[in-house]
Amino acid sequence: MNDFSADVRLAQQGSSEAFSRLYAKVYKDMYHIALYSLRSSHDASDAVSETVLDAFCSIKKLKKPESFRGWIMKILSAKIKKIQRNYFEVPDELKEDTSINEFDFESVELRESIEKLDTGSRLLLSMSVLGGYSSDEISEICNIKASTVRARLSAIKKVLRLQLTPDVP
Repeated sequence: MNDFSADVRLAQQGSSEAFSRLYAKVYKDMYHIALYSLRSSHDASDAVSETVLDAFCSIKKLKKPESFRGWIMKILSAKIKKIQRNYFEVPDELKEDTSINEFDFESVELRESIEKLDTGSRLLLSMSVLGGYSSDEISEICNIKASTVRARLSAIKKVLRLQLTPDVP
């Protein structure tokens, strides 16, 4: 992980260049987590944009500069949950194609299985797999117990394994 302390301190003193450097270190992870949690590139972009704006406006409130990454991901998690609350089910033929060139799954089956997961499960899985967060970090970001995170991730992976493993007679 990166040490964000020096740039956080500069950003807290009003340096927009320092905040830009901080953002450059986390934006890909933020976007991927938002995209695979929300399944819409527009909503993912909105969530990241709102997160960055809130983070920029409130960076002076960050007490531990070394925990910048977890702090901004906590803000992102709240934005994702807010957007998810506003969702309603759209017929499949109207859904947007959320594939992105930079992130290519090995198989269509894997992507389809992930899309079948509920929004909370996609968020946990994306933070763990795409973001590389530990269960303790996810616990802090999502305000749930680390043991619950581990149990849910285990259950999610089991579901994916069952869906992706061909039936053996």
